[in-house]
Amino acid sequence: MAAYVIRHRAAPELLVFDHVGMPQAGTQVPAGGVQPGEDLEQAVLREVFEETGLRTVSVVGQIAVENKPHPDTHRPRRTTYFHLQAPATTTDAWNRTVCGDGDDADLAFACRFQPLPLKQPLADDQDAWLGRIDPRWTTPTDKRQ
Repeated sequence: MAAYVIRHRAAPELLVFDHVGMPQAGTQVPAGGVQPGEDLEQAVLREVFEETGLRTVSVVGQIAVENKPHPDTHRPRRTTYFHLQAPATTTDAWNRTVCGDGDDADLAFACRFQPLPLKQPLADDQDAWLGRIDPRWTTPTDKRQ
């Protein structure tokens, strides 16, 4: 699953991150797998916390389900996209060392809120479903809307 964490200020902003020292990974949104016995909403909240440290987000709803190969392994992958909301008072930018036991454990992420609509596409077309929240946030690279 993947999380579109939106913070509303003067304009809506999307929570994104970059891998510190790995610019080739591109800008991304929090995403990851579901643990055994975990429902999707629990999984998305856990992944947001593990990757960004935020605990004050809430799930607004499910946006889309996407089936496409993983960009590295090319194995089948199903991703459920969620819309989440963060308080307007959430910090603008911070660094986070990923916790948990996933493949990204101990990686360093530079987290920040970026105004919508995005000026640059996200890695692996992760921005493809932003228009499902608000059509004005659709990027020029979005071919699914």
